[in-house]
Amino acid sequence: MLSRMSELWADWIWFPEGHGWADFQDRSDGKVFPQMSDLWTTLPIALCFLLVRPLFERTIAGPLAALLGVRDKPRVCASANPTLESYFRSTSKHPSQSSLERLSKQTGVSVRQVQRWFRRRRNQDRPSKVKKFQEASWRFTFYLGAFFAGLAVLVDVSKALPLLPSQYWYYMIELGFYISLLFSVASDVKRKDFKEQIVHHVATISLIGFSWLVNYIRAGTLIMLVHDAADYLMESAKMFNYAGWKRTCNLIFTVFAAVFIITRLVILPFWIIHTTWVYPLTLYPPFFGFYFFNGLLFVLQALHVFWAALIIRMVMKFLPANVYERSDREESESEEENEVIKEKSTNGHVQNGHIPLNNNHRKID
Repeated sequence: MLSRMSELWADWIWFPEGHGWADFQDRSDGKVFPQMSDLWTTLPIALCFLLVRPLFERTIAGPLAALLGVRDKPRVCASANPTLESYFRSTSKHPSQSSLERLSKQTGVSVRQVQRWFRRRRNQDRPSKVKKFQEASWRFTFYLGAFFAGLAVLVDVSKALPLLPSQYWYYMIELGFYISLLFSVASDVKRKDFKEQIVHHVATISLIGFSWLVNYIRAGTLIMLVHDAADYLMESAKMFNYAGWKRTCNLIFTVFAAVFIITRLVILPFWIIHTTWVYPLTLYPPFFGFYFFNGLLFVLQALHVFWAALIIRMVMKFLPANVYERSDREESESEEENEVIKEKSTNGHVQNGHIPLNNNHRKID
């Protein structure tokens, strides 16, 4: 077993000919290099993020949501129905037309009532707007701080020493944060691109960790910086969207789209990836570590193209009608509002002493 592990970390696999792990031994003249043991630091850092996050969401993001007017709208709960509940939990949350007809016969209610039950039941499981605001606030805070920290570290990267304390902590904190995201993604708000998010987190963790091991500090710093440059804008757009500040949200989202395209579809592939793919081949023949590092970059780049298509589609949709389409999987809130109004009307609730006669007026931002 030990011999196989030693073969896995053989110099010829991860380095070009004439180089190896021995090149990264700390020197007596004060020059230090990244070490594999340094990566263990990311685990307690990830744990700290997982512990601090609930406190942040409760003590900072929660009051901020109230200050900005983020409110959860009332929801109509689905009535108790064991047959439909069993199908909802074990089979599908979105039954087909034939399944709706079969369930209608089994329960003795109309197809329309079965559809309404499933819609209400899905709405019950939908995360609240306040929860989504809190998650976006947490990510916004980190990405904003990480972006400016990356700018400062980028200056240090150009200095003579192979490794500085600022570079060390920048790497450890970034890697620890992405590890915490990987552990918390199961409990976070589910999005349409859930699987792509998992692939992105795994690829990012592998890329950051590997660039640390083989001393690709400059390339790794640039890669993290171009990612953080757009991420905090996206999270701030979500925050304003949940607060109902549609025009502010649309403006920030448009800026985010421009920054995303410039950093991830221009700078990353045509500058960073071009350098990591082309320049080493002018010095050394290709080796496995070369393909591994650039392969991870190509995975991230493919995800960026996928997300860029979604972002452009969102921008094209909200620009004409001034509507921001969220990426979170959620039911139409307007339908739920109408159902709440209907429930109040049928139960005899009044507004200002009068039964509401017409609630079809739509709010315009």
